[in-house]
Amino acid sequence: MIEIKDISKTFGDRQVLAGISGSFKPGDTSLIIGGSGTGKSVLLKCMIGLIKPDSGEVLYDGRNFLTGDLEEQKTIRREMGVLFQGSALFDSKTVLENVRFPLDMLTEQSESEKVDRAKECLRRVGLEGAGDRMPSEISGGMKKRVGIARAIVLNPKYLFCDEPNSGLDPLTSIKIDQLISEITDEYKITTVVITHDMNSMMEIGEKIMFLYKGKKLWEGDSNTITQSDVAELNEFIYANKLLREMEK
Repeated sequence: MIEIKDISKTFGDRQVLAGISGSFKPGDTSLIIGGSGTGKSVLLKCMIGLIKPDSGEVLYDGRNFLTGDLEEQKTIRREMGVLFQGSALFDSKTVLENVRFPLDMLTEQSESEKVDRAKECLRRVGLEGAGDRMPSEISGGMKKRVGIARAIVLNPKYLFCDEPNSGLDPLTSIKIDQLISEITDEYKITTVVITHDMNSMMEIGEKIMFLYKGKKLWEGDSNTITQSDVAELNEFIYANKLLREMEK
């Protein structure tokens, strides 16, 4: 389980996060949603250690990630898998080399063990046989799958996905959502997804946190999100639906 308690962050005179609290359970696909500039990506970066919040706590199964010693922080980081926006693949490495990169950096496994594990993860995301291809030779949807394979190669307890559907067509987006949800359920990972995609909210939102101007205004799931009486959330949903209609 991941718990965040009273997370606040200010850049200059602008408060980006104002006392955000919540919890994320193993086996659930939890979403953090909101428009551009609402603080959701900053919150994610606080959770994974890329940004240090001004105040608050981030607990991984009871371990305080912000105040733990260096060794404990390293241990927690090894338990994380991250799918970055845009996939963030190395252009000079093959698909297989991209997936095995965390193994090269963080483990002392043998060459054959690392190759076997990377191939296993590629099979899991439906890219068996694509290991020798370069990132420039595959589609955007395939790059996302490679990113997911790399994110799970270390058997993480916690999976973070930053806008996994960014730049994808609606059909490919649905497939990526389904893959993330399946992997979360299969391995009982604690998964946190940053998104503004309405399809994701309705299809895989087992828990949804809505941020607006750095504050948490609503929390629920895909069954209750359309019944909210929060005006800002309803406006966000309406704008999302309108955008989808325009894309058709």
